[in-house]
Amino acid sequence: MSFVVFADGTSNLPDFLRKGIRMLPCVYTVNGETRTYDGDLESFDVHEYYENLRNGMEVRTSLLNPQLFLSEFLPALKEGLDVIYVAMSSGISGTFNAALSAAQELMGEFKDRFIHIVDSMGCGLGTGMLAARAQRLSDADVDVREAAKILDEEVPHTCQYFTVDDLNFLKRTGRVSGMTARIGTVLNIKPILYGDKEGHIVSCGIARGRRKAVDDLVKKYRDKHLDDQDMGVYISHGDCLEEAEQLAEKVKAVTPGVPVTICKHEPFSGSHVGPGMLSLFFRGRER
Repeated sequence: MSFVVFADGTSNLPDFLRKGIRMLPCVYTVNGETRTYDGDLESFDVHEYYENLRNGMEVRTSLLNPQLFLSEFLPALKEGLDVIYVAMSSGISGTFNAALSAAQELMGEFKDRFIHIVDSMGCGLGTGMLAARAQRLSDADVDVREAAKILDEEVPHTCQYFTVDDLNFLKRTGRVSGMTARIGTVLNIKPILYGDKEGHIVSCGIARGRRKAVDDLVKKYRDKHLDDQDMGVYISHGDCLEEAEQLAEKVKAVTPGVPVTICKHEPFSGSHVGPGMLSLFFRGRER
């Protein structure tokens, strides 16, 4: 291990990808009660959580603060290790800047150590894929500065597209207007969304109905994917496993033999996209 890799619960990493990565907790409230998600995806009850969201459960999230990064990075630095943290997009959260602030403070104290904060320009497994890549680089004893350069160059090739079932969750976070949410609900319109090059969540198309939305996600994959089976393809879902499996089969039809992993979508960012969210992550030519 040439450096320590940090990620947080929003990276949505399954067990086999999380090995060796130090996970930071995400704190949120459910109907006013504080909860902590530490990245243990296997113990997360996806159906119960998203069913409660359907029934009006109120969830509020907050960014990871500088004090958390100071307390979590410090032990690694004292061990004589460098640090790479893969953060959710600076375009959707202040977490990246909080981590950067902590890194600058610590590097002022530990002048022989190096801390790099990767702006993933995304969330979910778009962040997780980069964190897993970082861990493989560390396991291969790649120099931390070289690894940082590789990861930053990989960000534009980490493609992440998703659709949602209920536009009202995007309305609550200001992603769409109330009028758009009402019209979209009546007309059964499902947006195709992605993280753009600035890391903002924007629409790149609309579909009439879920089946068409799934087909549009597959088209994005067909048009943009790179023939890199080592990276694999990842799908996460907000309690819509059947559709996730359909999406996986369609991806496999495009590239037979490519490994496809289906994951439950974690609760922290899941509260912003809502039940029925379906996302596709892969390595591509461009976003």
